[in-house]
Amino acid sequence: MGVANVRPSLAPTEPMTEQPLQDTQQVQTWLEANFGGTVTSIWRQPRWRPVWFAEVERDGQSHSLVVRGDRTDMPLIFPLRHEMTLQAMLHERDIATPAVHGWIDEPMAYVMDRVGGQQHFENTSDADRASAVDDYLQILARMHALDVEPFATAGIMRAESPELSGLLGLRQYETVYRSTKNGPDPFMEFCLGWLRRNPPQSKGRESVICWDSGQFHNADGRIVAVLDLEIGHIGDPMMDLAAWRMRDTIVGYGDFPTLYARYEELSGTEIDIDALMRHHFAFTLTNQLALGQAVRRPNVDTDLMTNMQWCYETNLFATEALAEILQVELPTVDEPEVREGRASTPVEHMATVLKSLSVGDGAVDDEFLKYRLRSLFREARHAARAIEIGDQVSNDDLDDLHQLLGHRPTDWFTGEAELEAFVLADAGTGTYDEELLVLFHKRNLRAHQLLGPPGSAMATHLPIQTFR
Repeated sequence: MGVANVRPSLAPTEPMTEQPLQDTQQVQTWLEANFGGTVTSIWRQPRWRPVWFAEVERDGQSHSLVVRGDRTDMPLIFPLRHEMTLQAMLHERDIATPAVHGWIDEPMAYVMDRVGGQQHFENTSDADRASAVDDYLQILARMHALDVEPFATAGIMRAESPELSGLLGLRQYETVYRSTKNGPDPFMEFCLGWLRRNPPQSKGRESVICWDSGQFHNADGRIVAVLDLEIGHIGDPMMDLAAWRMRDTIVGYGDFPTLYARYEELSGTEIDIDALMRHHFAFTLTNQLALGQAVRRPNVDTDLMTNMQWCYETNLFATEALAEILQVELPTVDEPEVREGRASTPVEHMATVLKSLSVGDGAVDDEFLKYRLRSLFREARHAARAIEIGDQVSNDDLDDLHQLLGHRPTDWFTGEAELEAFVLADAGTGTYDEELLVLFHKRNLRAHQLLGPPGSAMATHLPIQTFR
């Protein structure tokens, strides 16, 4: 059987050298055998995770479907089937999620309706934006009021007791972190140690949550569908109210005190600011916990610069969040002096060529290849920046370690290991919490400087709304 044609009006062509033809054929075969009808077009989204879009003609009607696959560069925090089950059960209870149509064993994926609307608020009036966010708050309030027992019976994960509901999600992340860790990560060990001593208290609150909140498609001031329930489970509803603070930096939901007051009005549940602040801090760790290993040792499918930008940006969110909890004033760091290296010219030329192939009139037509070339362009700019300032950044980090440890490690990587050992020795007491927080913030600022040229989107930090 051949793979259905991709209609240019609906989707880009994809390189079958990048996404094996066999996977697409298997998805098409499953759709025609189980959903029914004829697949008229199917294509893989040009991104780091296997996702297919398909158009299916059945009984004279056209159906737009999404086939969501497993991640390729990290284990899922909750199994993919867990996500599918949660989404289907919410849809059955009139929570606006896409209808689920079934499970595919190979390649591992599940099938759902494709929904309209947009995931952002570009070209949206202020009134429609406010209306859509209010609609989302109403959906959260209804979801949080659902009886959790049927979900638990169906296998949706739940803590041992309601009092521990706010800890299950981070424990899942830490399990993945421990099982995939491939090098020292002193910052994560510091943060996890602090949270073990100062965990968020759920006070027995327990609800069905999406956790990675704020993800939806909207249109005309309404929510079309809540999306991406990858880490949803039974947890503390305050987790949903905390997590979307990070995404707000690129989406813009509104003033959080106003949104929280509206949630209290809708749900009858009082906002727990202390829990929110700790849940927010915990959620800022999730990118580094899951993807730090892929940044250190990327595989062929890894979108390295996307992962790196996510990790470095949210690591800054983490030090800022903990500083607000501890009421510590954070330092700044100087912009390093730019120094040309012997490899500067070829690396900068590589970036220029990759940009010409992935952006503008000279870009290749193939969308998947364009996406990969764009990713490599960003890697080349990162490499060029590392040539310019990398030695200075590493030396500044080592100077800070000299003050903390009483000696200067021989190199940056040795310093990572020695700093992790210091952090682990202090984890039980937190004697050096404030000193380490300041040190890690400076390190995180310097790492962020390496992402790209000053002023570029990759190297621009977008601070989160504060609680105070």
